Amino acid sequence: MMNRRTFTSGLTFGMFVGCASRPSAPTPATADLTTVYVGTYTKDSGSRGIYRLSLDLVTGAMVETGSTSGVDNPSFLAIHPNKKFLYAAAEVEETGGVKTGGVKAYAIAGDGSLTELNQQPSGGGAPCHLSVDGEGKHLLVANYVGGNVSVFPIARDGTLQPASAFVQHEGGSNSNPRQSSPHAHSINLSSDNHFAFVADLGLDEVKAYRYDANAGTLVAHDAGTIRLAAGSGPRHFSFSPSGQFAYVNGEMSSEVNAYAYDKEAGTLSALNTLSTLPEGGEVDNSTAEVVVSPNGKFVYVSNRGHDSLAVFAVNADGTLVARGHQSTGGKTPRNFAIDPTGTFLLAANQRSNSVVSFRIDSESGGLTPTGHAIAVPAPVCVRYLKR
Repeated sequence: MMNRRTFTSGLTFGMFVGCASRPSAPTPATADLTTVYVGTYTKDSGSRGIYRLSLDLVTGAMVETGSTSGVDNPSFLAIHPNKKFLYAAAEVEETGGVKTGGVKAYAIAGDGSLTELNQQPSGGGAPCHLSVDGEGKHLLVANYVGGNVSVFPIARDGTLQPASAFVQHEGGSNSNPRQSSPHAHSINLSSDNHFAFVADLGLDEVKAYRYDANAGTLVAHDAGTIRLAAGSGPRHFSFSPSGQFAYVNGEMSSEVNAYAYDKEAGTLSALNTLSTLPEGGEVDNSTAEVVVSPNGKFVYVSNRGHDSLAVFAVNADGTLVARGHQSTGGKTPRNFAIDPTGTFLLAANQRSNSVVSFRIDSESGGLTPTGHAIAVPAPVCVRYLKR
């Protein structure tokens, strides 16, 4: 069940000033631009697939520069460290009569356009999260409906080879239909490429694995596995830039959990847990994404229902302090991402079909709407390509 709390007005960093129903006006040719890819849900949304935007790193304005079709529900995206390849999850439960989704590989051209390379079955239904390891050797995939994870070798030409590893989760956390069986929701790697962490919503656990980047294998690392409070529903996981801390959002509990990370042991130690919602009252809500700012000073979590971004300051010891909320200017914010310069945050509002930009205050962590938004059908994931 979702938390029920009151939607409080008076957001800390100012309300959104309006959402454009059409793409923002083209920016000057001299502007500092970066390419942004947006993954979407295509079913019943009118989406063409993966959208390509140009973001002006001076104003926060966005312009659509193209799209790539031919894949059902390319919801989550990952970019290879060499910036030459992009991978997309085909978030479907069945492919060709087999209970599996898919993962697709694309080559990225000089102008940012995508050319399909190949596809592999994901190994489970509804693949919902992808990570490329730090050496660019493997793509790691979390399958939500299957409750499992897969690893795919990446060839030098960017194509995906048959899976080198597959791990099935077992059990459940409680009798809640969403937690009576495993639901792997994300898979993230430590910066040294030695450990993988899988947030499993159905088990209320973040499972740890030893990862071999050469062999592309996962071996259970029980000492690193953590269990969250019953009913938390861990969804996504984010390391701090220093690698000293990690943060997990509870989708079902509307909470964010802070941990200290021991790089040598590959273990997590609980620091503190905070609500992502304002005090008091009730509103149906679930969280979607957790992101640490590039400077490591702030953590942001998206609230679906409250339709906001919760802002937290990071203390020197990794614990979090609540700093307020900012409306995303739309409904059901899913994934969001901060550009590599740490200047802008782009939020994908799935149910209002918009991507909205905010300027980040590097000192306070506050978010200020830029006034720029762009129409994208059922946006789910935002990824930057900064060459």
